[in-house]
Amino acid sequence: MVLALALGAASAAEAQSAGATAAFPARPIRFIVPNAAGGSTDLVARTVAHKAGEGLGQQIVIDNRPGSGGIIGTELVAKAQADGHTLLMGTIGNLAISPHLYRKLAYDPIKDFAPVTQLASAAYMLVIHPSVPAKSVKELVALARSRPSQLNYASAGSGTGSHLSAELFRSVAGIALVHVPYKGGTPAITDVIGGQVQIMLNGIPSSLPHLKTGRIRALAVTTTTRSPAAPELPTMAEAGYPGAESTSWTGVLAPAGTPAGVIARLNADFVQALRTPEVSARLSADGAVPVGSSAAEFAAYLRSELVKWGKVVRASGATVN
Repeated sequence: MVLALALGAASAAEAQSAGATAAFPARPIRFIVPNAAGGSTDLVARTVAHKAGEGLGQQIVIDNRPGSGGIIGTELVAKAQADGHTLLMGTIGNLAISPHLYRKLAYDPIKDFAPVTQLASAAYMLVIHPSVPAKSVKELVALARSRPSQLNYASAGSGTGSHLSAELFRSVAGIALVHVPYKGGTPAITDVIGGQVQIMLNGIPSSLPHLKTGRIRALAVTTTTRSPAAPELPTMAEAGYPGAESTSWTGVLAPAGTPAGVIARLNADFVQALRTPEVSARLSADGAVPVGSSAAEFAAYLRSELVKWGKVVRASGATVN
């Protein structure tokens, strides 16, 4: 009897999951981006979501929920119904860094989400306002040492990738800078352009337009190899600061408990979107490298990033109350 009940429960669960998969998607999908509109993360989300929506047969609506280093939007998805109609744009900040920075979070990056696929990876670009008298990373470091705690750096928010990447650079270079957190990358880079803040480690997609117009100056990229979008820029190691490498990444996640069939369908359509020539070309032109991993591969990568950035946070001493 116990065996029969167990088999019956399993069959019911399978039938329910199969039914949910067959009916998916039943309405437009809300894709929560926990960053400001116009920033690097938002640009990747919009580029891929439009094409993935065509494959799914439903519109994917971008819902920007910036603030608190991506925590606000991330919490919304953690508490959302697990039916695949609410998705999260995961980043290095909200999933790999914030769990180590904040004493208490209303979500667990592993337990509360079902990874779908990693979308892309990209370098951060070390940019400064043109008024800063530095033409190289070494000159910037020398300037910062001569003026300790007088230069400011902007970030997309406490606990974001731009924040911890800057902290990693500051630690490796041995300089004292003042952190100015913003509610997203767009207002942060806007103030760098305006000269209110002097320095930022910003995503390449949202840096390139301002770099081309001369409103900011770029000194290096944070990946181990040069970026195809800005091949003239040295890596941090080439600039004399090995150990300051970091990679920005983005990925799609659903609430934990989302049926496996729904995850598989989402993975297939997002990966297919990444492989289309127009999406791949757009991301590459903006300095992002398309990935399109399996759900299992993305889950493993997320776990490895949690370990890596936990070490960086502890070494930097950075905390957020």
